[in-house]
Amino acid sequence: MGQTIAEKILSAHTGKDVKVGELVIAKVDVAAVQDGTGPLMVSEFKKLGKKTLANPSRSILFIDHAAPSPRKELSNTHVVLREFAKETGAILSDVGAGVCHQRLVEDYVNPGEILVGADSHTCTSGALGAFATGMGSTDIAVAMALGKTWMKVPPTFKIEVEGEFQPGVYPKDLILHLIGMIGADGATYKALEFCGSTIDNMEMSDRFTLANMAVEAGAKAGLFATDEKTRTFLKQRGREDKFKKICADEDAVYERVIKIDASTLQPTVSCPHTVDNTTTADKLSDVKVNQVFIGSCTNGRIEDLRIAASILKGQKVNSDVRLLVIPASKDVMLQAIEEGLITTFVECGAAIVAPGCGPCVGVHAGILGDGEVCLSTQNRNFQGRMGNTNGFIYLASPATAAYSAIKGVISDPREICKKGVLA
Repeated sequence: MGQTIAEKILSAHTGKDVKVGELVIAKVDVAAVQDGTGPLMVSEFKKLGKKTLANPSRSILFIDHAAPSPRKELSNTHVVLREFAKETGAILSDVGAGVCHQRLVEDYVNPGEILVGADSHTCTSGALGAFATGMGSTDIAVAMALGKTWMKVPPTFKIEVEGEFQPGVYPKDLILHLIGMIGADGATYKALEFCGSTIDNMEMSDRFTLANMAVEAGAKAGLFATDEKTRTFLKQRGREDKFKKICADEDAVYERVIKIDASTLQPTVSCPHTVDNTTTADKLSDVKVNQVFIGSCTNGRIEDLRIAASILKGQKVNSDVRLLVIPASKDVMLQAIEEGLITTFVECGAAIVAPGCGPCVGVHAGILGDGEVCLSTQNRNFQGRMGNTNGFIYLASPATAAYSAIKGVISDPREICKKGVLA
């Protein structure tokens, strides 16, 4: 019997062939925390009585969720992580370096590896053909201390996508459509394995978007076979030697197969207060927007900023809208500066914030006022997510977000495709 990608990677890390539902102890290649979950990990690590990390060079502490810190209490948690890094030799990614999930794919995770992180969107790295999953702080403390973890081998849903997107439709629309189709708990503790001609033709940035939001359907991991696009990405990041072929066997067994025709998709929006509460952008033209956020670990990559800038160039943000743009990492910021994208954003009226999570987590840099509406390219719109339980969050692609920032209401970017602005 053939194996899925999840079964193959977990088998390689346990030294035996594993099967769905089996409890295994697997070797961990990379372990990570961020400033919201890291201090508890440090506390739990010290309770274990361990003095050293199993693999310091691949234990990474990210300060990204409240970066720069908006208040002293959070500043003190940052001190905890900085001191732990000095004591143990763990890698510290400090303020301004960027969001942990973007930094992980840029510099730390490789095909065939296991990444565990104390953040639910750790699954982003699955686009590199790695088994990447989120865990609690205590689990990560053990993983950092022992270099291994335990888990149950998940069954896999095969997500087969064929066809070409219409102009103005993007992978963010695809993943929102999928979550709306199966529900926020429709893939609980499953692996989502993405395949099909649409996936084959996607650039890595688009695959990262899909993998990132797998958890919003309850999934344990979002997985992709590796190919020449994976190799090219690794080469650009200076680690082509880490490329390896990762793919499912032809006779792999899936719990469910979901087929999607990409050509039928429309610009899709998640409405408050759950990600699976989806509809199409053209049905929300009466929703006024107070804030638009373009960024996050879902859509803060250079490709996302290029799309937004192509719409905003020569335009002005609606007078009733605040536009926040936050590159996902320092490297993305530098490239956006070099390409003139930051100039475009500033000229149209946007506020630029240092690389990090920003308003997505509701700690600083864009907290909503009572009754305000934000259209965001982030991955989550739970009540209170952006710092105010009386705020309303809608999720969309960078194209939908940028066009809506101009119009002042949620708007369908296909309107400007007809004018040749978007390909």
